[in-house]
Amino acid sequence: MSEAKEITEAQSLASSTPPAWPGRLHAQFLLPASGLVVTLLLWWLATQPGLGASAMAARFSPAATWEAIATLANTRELWPHTVDSLRRVIVGLALALGVGVPIGLLVGVSCAFERSTTATFQFLRMISPLSWMPLAVMALGIGDAPVYFLLAFAAVWPIALNVAAGVQAIDPRWLRLARSLAARRLEVLIGIIIPAIVSHLLTGVRLAIGLIWVVLVPAEMLGVHAGLGYFILDTRDRMAYGELMAVILFIGMLGYLLDLAARLAHRAWDRRD
Repeated sequence: MSEAKEITEAQSLASSTPPAWPGRLHAQFLLPASGLVVTLLLWWLATQPGLGASAMAARFSPAATWEAIATLANTRELWPHTVDSLRRVIVGLALALGVGVPIGLLVGVSCAFERSTTATFQFLRMISPLSWMPLAVMALGIGDAPVYFLLAFAAVWPIALNVAAGVQAIDPRWLRLARSLAARRLEVLIGIIIPAIVSHLLTGVRLAIGLIWVVLVPAEMLGVHAGLGYFILDTRDRMAYGELMAVILFIGMLGYLLDLAARLAHRAWDRRD
């Protein structure tokens, strides 16, 4: 009798509990959508001449930007520049991985290497990558090479530091177990260290992508003849202000998608078990 009463009470409690999906819908869609609506409203207000905005500001209005977006979509003029920018992002990230991962591994496994290089790395990390632009052009010439250098320099530090943190976070018992089984260094690296640092590495890659995307646009103003940074200068010179604003929004959207891809990859790795 008591069991039946408990079952009845549990059923009534379950029926009285509101479903969770409205809360998830509110958190995942309605709140972000409301933020976007408020942002668009503020943008519209800031570009209305009747509300105190200048005539120049009206050229950056949502209506003018939308017309420019439609024009760019029809002419497909933006896509070759997008491909060139993404190519530079991939090459810069690959160079940063090729340098940052070995440095992070050495810092993580060797106390002597860490102590001898920490001050130097921290000093270099605090130098803005864009401050190297004149030297990069003088040393590497005009073209893609200085852009690759600036992107790789910006991205190498979060990768190296996160890899080092991943190595140092490994449980020492796993390493002692490997040594007790007479595992070689390469076997320890492949079997223990690399799987243990992947999550930290993906965090570093996400941070690196953010830095690369910030440095990319000014770096593409070094004399290259294609890319989103070059296209911004081109729209300014042509006084196509609607297109300029459209490209700025496109850069933000593309950067958001790159960051989203990095977040999803990190989440998928963490949930692989």
